[in-house]
Amino acid sequence: MIKKLLPTLALLFFLSNTIAQESTASKQVSTFTIEAPELKTTKKIWVYLPKNYETSKKNYSVIYMHDAQNLFDAKTSYAGEWNVDEKLDSINAQLIVIGIEHGNEKRMDELTPFKNEKYGGGNADAYLEFIVNTLKPEIDQTYRTKTKKKNTLIMGSSLGGLVSYYAILKHPNVFGKAGVFSPSFWFSDKIFDLAESTKKIKTKIYFMCGDKESEDMVADMNKMEHVVNTKRCSCLHLNKKEIISGGKHSEKLWRDGFTEAILWLGY
Repeated sequence: MIKKLLPTLALLFFLSNTIAQESTASKQVSTFTIEAPELKTTKKIWVYLPKNYETSKKNYSVIYMHDAQNLFDAKTSYAGEWNVDEKLDSINAQLIVIGIEHGNEKRMDELTPFKNEKYGGGNADAYLEFIVNTLKPEIDQTYRTKTKKKNTLIMGSSLGGLVSYYAILKHPNVFGKAGVFSPSFWFSDKIFDLAESTKKIKTKIYFMCGDKESEDMVADMNKMEHVVNTKRCSCLHLNKKEIISGGKHSEKLWRDGFTEAILWLGY
């Protein structure tokens, strides 16, 4: 079902900025633009800072998230936001969030590591190179950040879940923790081939999906978790999986699961 709806969902993402309503982003959220030479474009970046950032001198862990239009502000989201700022405020999380706006018509291309015969895509390497080589250095220079991989998280849903998982395979020395929500592993079987050929997977991973998303979602996530478990001892407790009863492919599912994922991953 999700596969059939993908073109429609993509179009709705593109139209999200046309929704007229008041902004719900908190005062700790700001935006800036940055050149993305790896993608031959300019990216709008959203930044969430903890409430005590201005009065503190300490450094903070950073989480990189995709589809920034849907993270903080109902005005820019299509079907509701994740309430990331309110969620983090509620637990007094000492964490900086960097949200990367999706590329509208280029979203599918940017967030997929391999081509799909029907939908195309496959430019995630350039997208991740932008994050690693251009965006992260700028963030680390501008803000008081903890730069080690154990303090650098990546998280997303759907295609964002897919690219977050791909990121830990391609850049294990950069990202030490990942939130993989409703991952679109169906897009290409090559993601399983890559995971199986990876000798060690040391990243801490939080898998989450709903059992009402698609016919393959739960099976694909279970399959990938099994691959991960062959790469390390379960005694290390480095991955957790949540399958939400009745959960559908939606912002609500990801919003409701966000806080638990952050608390389990740690920062």
